Amino acid sequence: MALEAGIILFVVFAVLLVVGMPIGMSIAASSIATLLLVIPFEAAAFTSAQKMVSSLNSFSLVAIPFFIFSGVIMNNGGIAQKLVNFSMLFVGRVPGALAHTNVLGNALFGSISSSAIAASTAIGGVLIPQQVNEGYDRKFATAVNIASAPTGMVIPPSTAFIMYSLVAGGASISSLFLGGYLVGSLWALGIMVVAYVIAKRHNYPTVAKAKKGEVSKVLREAVPSVLLIVIIIGGILTGLFTAIEASAIAVAYSLLISMFYYKTVKINDLPKMLKEAVLMSGTIMFLLATSSMMSFAMAFTGIPEAISTAILGITDNKYLILLLVNVVLLFVGMFMDVGPAILIFTPIFLPIVMNVGVDPVHFGLFAIMNLCVGSITPPVGTGLYVGASVGGVKAEQMLKPLVPFYLVILAILLLITYVPELVMWLPNLISYRFFTAPCAKGEL
Repeated sequence: MALEAGIILFVVFAVLLVVGMPIGMSIAASSIATLLLVIPFEAAAFTSAQKMVSSLNSFSLVAIPFFIFSGVIMNNGGIAQKLVNFSMLFVGRVPGALAHTNVLGNALFGSISSSAIAASTAIGGVLIPQQVNEGYDRKFATAVNIASAPTGMVIPPSTAFIMYSLVAGGASISSLFLGGYLVGSLWALGIMVVAYVIAKRHNYPTVAKAKKGEVSKVLREAVPSVLLIVIIIGGILTGLFTAIEASAIAVAYSLLISMFYYKTVKINDLPKMLKEAVLMSGTIMFLLATSSMMSFAMAFTGIPEAISTAILGITDNKYLILLLVNVVLLFVGMFMDVGPAILIFTPIFLPIVMNVGVDPVHFGLFAIMNLCVGSITPPVGTGLYVGASVGGVKAEQMLKPLVPFYLVILAILLLITYVPELVMWLPNLISYRFFTAPCAKGEL
């Protein structure tokens, strides 16, 4: 039965997506179609409705609209150029300074906005023209922007980790946040190493040293925005507040600095921003609800167990299983947005990796990175096409310039997968310090 259910589920889902049905509706329809194999329509509809309602009855979900609203406020606060100038202070004297600034700017702006596309557009739109004017190759500048755009999606505050925590049965959001900082930092550092080597080879210029007065001005303008990240991680590390409470603090702080410090947001702008946040939050909540339907349909028909048995039947080698999971998630990320992919595939793969001794937090970190990498990978990765458009280059022309960046990103992904200590030491340390018992180390 599991085989028939799996075929119906994924075929109906794929067909509905192809014909243009919204992904949430596609998930719901394919789930109902699958349940009809084993129970009558009335029972399937009633049970599905119950699962949808109960999936949203979680206090942790409060964090999602708050973080989204905070990101909307900061996006409307005109901070992109301020973050560019701030990043320049740290890497301005390094060969390929503008490229490194692009990487840091994407990481900072992406973490604040929780959007790779927003980061790529805002930061790349500012820096790519500057790089071209300074003699940088346009394709190189565009490749750096594309490769680094998703870094902010794994640097908290990130709604992806909150969604994963809910689907994964309560994996610690705080631990995911702490590990996410390390994942994002390693990713950004890898991109900067490649950019440095290429910039050194082509003698790309540095940036003139900023004068004392200019430095103080840049700091005054940028530090309040950067402090949002510091406040969140600092509060979690010190135990002042939880990750969920941090979401409300992020909104209050974003409003204060945007309205009273930068003075770029007015009271009249709030209804528009609230509407934008509500629409984004509503979309995510609907996806969460329909994905709970799909999870129930899969569990009820035994699909996860069948997939787990099939994979474990191929091999019981931990390394091969993790490689197989990585390949599948990378492929999925090429065709599907990060949020829906987390909701659909976490219930399938989490039991498999836990069966071979992988910690749920560790799995969440490399799974979400996989999906983010997929967003900039051909043939369908949306981040690739958006980034190419921002750089004024055809997407097909970007494949060769992106190859060295892809290789480094994949190397970092494999390191995070097979050497969990790289990203788990901080979550384990903080867990031990504040909760007396460390979370599982996920050692291989």
